[in-house]
Amino acid sequence: MNIYEILDPEFKKEITESRDLKLFPAGTVILDIGSYVNYIPLVMSGSVKVVRTEEDGREILLYYLTPGESCISSILSGLTQDTSKVRAVVEEDAEILMLSLAKAKEWLTKYPEWSTFVFELYHKRFEDLVTMVNSIAFQKVDARILYLLNQKSQLYKSKELNVTHQQLADELGITREAVSRVLKQIENEGKIQLSRNKITLL
Repeated sequence: MNIYEILDPEFKKEITESRDLKLFPAGTVILDIGSYVNYIPLVMSGSVKVVRTEEDGREILLYYLTPGESCISSILSGLTQDTSKVRAVVEEDAEILMLSLAKAKEWLTKYPEWSTFVFELYHKRFEDLVTMVNSIAFQKVDARILYLLNQKSQLYKSKELNVTHQQLADELGITREAVSRVLKQIENEGKIQLSRNKITLL
């Protein structure tokens, strides 16, 4: 759900006046688990991955944020004055509007399109989470890896992905050894080509 597809001129003007546009390099943590939410991030360019991290350091990818999208967890935590349950990390260098939390609350009653955006974003992320849970519960590791590679391919708009086996393992919540073994199997099936720190979808 892209917020700019539903904005009227008045609302767009108010967002512009309430914004704080910041540039973040890849790898920057813009929201961490246990922190309070003081702003609502709206991605303008680049991408952000949202992950859940356990106490033992394991993490699993929940979903990506692309231009025009925001993090529903940030919105819900901010509106309820609760701490964040997820970590948001910049995947590609990103421009992000840091929207005022007070304004985000006010807009829920002032602008119906903002409420629509929040509810549709919630619905989309719920579907993402259902897909992720189904993947963990019912899909084999090779299907999970291929699904993640295709997600990254769509995100970067390229079939050549600069990604390590360890990065895939971290996002899938499995061991690097398992990822390497399955990637080799997938390569033997003619679906990918492996090279140093690069995977090409065929």
